[in-house]
Amino acid sequence: MLRGKNQFQTIWGGVLILAGIAVFFRIPQVMPELGKIPSFSLTLPFIRISLYFLGLLLVAGGIKKIRDTLRS
Repeated sequence: MLRGKNQFQTIWGGVLILAGIAVFFRIPQVMPELGKIPSFSLTLPFIRISLYFLGLLLVAGGIKKIRDTLRS
């Protein structure tokens, strides 16, 4: 049972890393569309920073999960 749980945790860590990378690739495509919305025009820098931070957290969390799983 422990082996299956470790395998699942490793896969989940990989999924987190892939989701974080996908966020990094998606941000440049989404930001011009958000710029067209008048209410978001003043907050675009904050939105951009927040989305990049979200991607960074996803990648870091995935790396941590894989590292912790492989240590145990």
